Amino acid sequence: MSKKKTSIDEKKDKADIESNYYDLHSEAIDELVNATEDNSPEVSDEEIARYTGRKVKFKGGPLIRAILIKWWFAGCVCFLFLWGLGLYITDMLDQLFILGLAGGVFTDLLVNNVLRFTESTKGANDKYMMFPDKRYRNFIFNIIYSFVILFFVMTVYAAVNAFAANVTGASDMLALGVEPILYGALYTGFDLLLIKMKNVFAGIIKDAKEQVRKP
Repeated sequence: MSKKKTSIDEKKDKADIESNYYDLHSEAIDELVNATEDNSPEVSDEEIARYTGRKVKFKGGPLIRAILIKWWFAGCVCFLFLWGLGLYITDMLDQLFILGLAGGVFTDLLVNNVLRFTESTKGANDKYMMFPDKRYRNFIFNIIYSFVILFFVMTVYAAVNAFAANVTGASDMLALGVEPILYGALYTGFDLLLIKMKNVFAGIIKDAKEQVRKP
């Protein structure tokens, strides 16, 4: 009698284990299906590298890396095309045209590709690019966008020099000249500011569409 009871208990325990096993797996599948960027837990770069085999190329947060990458390339553009060609191209408008053109080409071919290369997961650095998609038309858009940033940067230089001239009374004095370090910092600052504005606006549009879709 006790053997029969023990056998029944063992079958019951086995059924309970199988039921719990099924429930756990069902719950895991539901969480996976319903996972979004908002409800997913934070995963470190080291953990991602452990499972994907992709190592993080640079230490520091993604934003810091993006700032350094953008600042370095913007400074290079100033050094190579403004300082390097300044002796041969003396007209200011020609210099600004080359500077804006080079900035857009560098952004599309170098900066964005370096950002993609250093991201821990695919698309993680898209929020640091104005045009993250790899499309031929974005090459033109990045050049136009570079001229927009250049306009803001040159406006800052002009405003500072105009203010200094008014204070000192020397209209021909150049208080702030264009050099790679400050130029790169200003270029990067306006770049990230405009990208942030784009992301906020895109988020508002997305939230509005989701509200419309809700019954």
